[in-house]
Amino acid sequence: MTTTIEGVRFEVQLAPRASRDAVLGEHDGALKIALTAPPVEGAANAALVAFLADHLGCAKRDVRITRGESSRRKTIEAHGVTLEAVAALVAPTIAGASSSVRKRK
Repeated sequence: MTTTIEGVRFEVQLAPRASRDAVLGEHDGALKIALTAPPVEGAANAALVAFLADHLGCAKRDVRITRGESSRRKTIEAHGVTLEAVAALVAPTIAGASSSVRKRK
């Protein structure tokens, strides 16, 4: 993740046709997001923009896919958003993973 003059730029690893829309955590330096939308005719891209706008608390017009329109790996620019807001998307998944880890005897 990097800051820009207008907001934040970050990578997303998209998993289309999932059973539910969810942030899955971090994968290879990118925010991994599962969406129910299929990767057909831009449906997954539109769903990704709407999902991010909703979870980052900004308008859809403030979220742009700047690279990777036809790839699962995308670069996103979110205007008017902070690094902390993007990091907060991953925090619940990390907390859930650490609470489910069991210690072996």
